[in-house]
Amino acid sequence: MASERLQRVLARIDQLNSDDPTTELVGGLTRPHELVYSQRLTDWVLRLNPSASEALRIAARGQHIRRWTIPRSRYAMDRRGYLRWRETLKTYHAETVAALMREEGYPEETVERVRLLILKKHLATDPDTQTLEDALCLVFLETQFKDLKQKTADEKMTEVIRKTWKKMSAKGRAEAAQLPMSEEERQFIAEALAASP
Repeated sequence: MASERLQRVLARIDQLNSDDPTTELVGGLTRPHELVYSQRLTDWVLRLNPSASEALRIAARGQHIRRWTIPRSRYAMDRRGYLRWRETLKTYHAETVAALMREEGYPEETVERVRLLILKKHLATDPDTQTLEDALCLVFLETQFKDLKQKTADEKMTEVIRKTWKKMSAKGRAEAAQLPMSEEERQFIAEALAASP
């Protein structure tokens, strides 16, 4: 049973993400994009680890909190600009969620744990960070891969798939193999991985 404090933090994150002006159609209803994204990410984390800690649940829900407030267009449209944007976002998400947790009375040790998860520190050695990374990759493959593939050159898309697969654990890859996809999409992924150096 989730604690009342956890429920309050999750509800506050959802409230902030409800302000996202970008929307998507889900089940016939128009919903804020980042609210939907955070709930999908939470669902995947709990599927991968049904006994996920409060810290991991909060990190999943707050991973993209108010992401739209720092648009990509603020940074140079090159690799360096992209990396700066990503780092700025991670820090913003971590600090925003940390502030909410402090307001709800979480101990500093738990706040710091969530910060490190959102910043994705210790990916190679921390099982919770790996679960979060698997969930991020699975949300991408499940909801964004198809659209991105249609507007991205095959060579670039092959690189995206290889990088995504490399970041996932064996458990994450097993879940990815079960995702509903067209035969063409499944074949593309198989070929991208088969050609991986």
